[in-house]
Amino acid sequence: MEDKGKRELIGNEGMVILDMVRRLSRRGANEHLMKLVSKTHPADIAWVFRHLTEEERTKVFNIIAHTEQVGEFLSELDDSLVVDLVREMPPQLMADILANMASDDAVDLLEALPEEIANDIRKHMEKQDREEMEELLQYNPESAGGLMSPDFMSLDGELSAGEAITSIQKRSEEKEMVFYLYITHGDGKLAGVVSLRELLMHPPHRQLKNIMNPNVISVNTDTPQSDVAHVVSQYNILAVPVVDSSYKLLGIVTVDDIIDVIREEATEEFLQMAGAGKDREILLKPIRENAIIRAPWLLATFVGGVMSMLIVGLFSHELSQIIALAAFMPIIAGMGGNIATQSSTIIVRGIATGRVNINELFRIVFKEMRVGLILGGLYGLLLGVVAYLGYAEPKALGLVVGLSIFFSMVMAATIGSLVPLILKRFDVDAAIATGPVVTTLIDMLGVLVYLSVAKVLLGL
Repeated sequence: MEDKGKRELIGNEGMVILDMVRRLSRRGANEHLMKLVSKTHPADIAWVFRHLTEEERTKVFNIIAHTEQVGEFLSELDDSLVVDLVREMPPQLMADILANMASDDAVDLLEALPEEIANDIRKHMEKQDREEMEELLQYNPESAGGLMSPDFMSLDGELSAGEAITSIQKRSEEKEMVFYLYITHGDGKLAGVVSLRELLMHPPHRQLKNIMNPNVISVNTDTPQSDVAHVVSQYNILAVPVVDSSYKLLGIVTVDDIIDVIREEATEEFLQMAGAGKDREILLKPIRENAIIRAPWLLATFVGGVMSMLIVGLFSHELSQIIALAAFMPIIAGMGGNIATQSSTIIVRGIATGRVNINELFRIVFKEMRVGLILGGLYGLLLGVVAYLGYAEPKALGLVVGLSIFFSMVMAATIGSLVPLILKRFDVDAAIATGPVVTTLIDMLGVLVYLSVAKVLLGL
């Protein structure tokens, strides 16, 4: 249970704590700094730590390392910062810290470290702790097995409710998420579940097997973390049991880990859609590494820009005859790119939340196409009127601009929704479609449509 003395930061209090940590560190007031750290929630200390300079981090961590909450602090910290800190720590000290952490958090920390350092730490661990770590490390870190904690509460179905309550009182401090009591039979096979509230409502003599819910929602060790997150959010449960192929109960995935999964995957999607890679810690990277990560994603924009330049070059004769045509190119490309990004983002998010059925591809695309028809008609009419009133010659310029906006937006909405669905059908991450790829493609095609319509209608 969380210490009530450790309050979470609210509003500007975080900046106040940051300023206090800096001042105490500069003055070398280590005793006062240790008291401040001990009274502050580990997640908030991690937030403060991110805003310190490298020199300040070293000083402050030397204080945190001697507090009881160092393990929880490290589990809240970004992987890249953890690696930098652990490199300087004696392996024995790190082994002791991991031994006092929740097993799933300790494994996550080990996986973030370089293999050489992780192996060195494991050598200094107690045999029981090491075996538990190695058992969890065999699973894919992005699967239910990689997320699960082996510290769950389970009892045999033959026990009575009174015996179960006594057992919970004795063992609850070592276990995680005791709101659910998992009932097993035989060789630890999952048979049912009882919530703590339900358990307390039954007489002490009643056996657990007679009060349990046998319809347990569970996942396998190799279930992807995104599917585990979907199960937890779909059924509004605080924890989901993890079983192997023989239905033996191995661990549980708790809702706090699921929240982290949802946040991490959402961050990756947003970064990919913006064309900034998928490294969640990109803000913490050095400038050179940051640039290297983002450079390849800009290639689509660069190639698209070159292609657009070549298309405009092909129509240079027509543009030289009617200079006014050039004035509307940016807005036509921009409107098409905007609606394409909207459609792609809606579809990608729908796929991620399970609201888009990939088998109904044509129905989904047709719906977005109709949205494009409505918006393209509206903005085509508006921009056509602007072009007609703004330019006396040629008289048909308003019609050219209006039709170009209409065709461009219909095409953009269709392609923007179609590309993520096709990528998903071929099991490719759909988020990559909404970044520079779709936007650049639409910009290029929008210019081509506009100049082609102008050539035909104006007789150029």
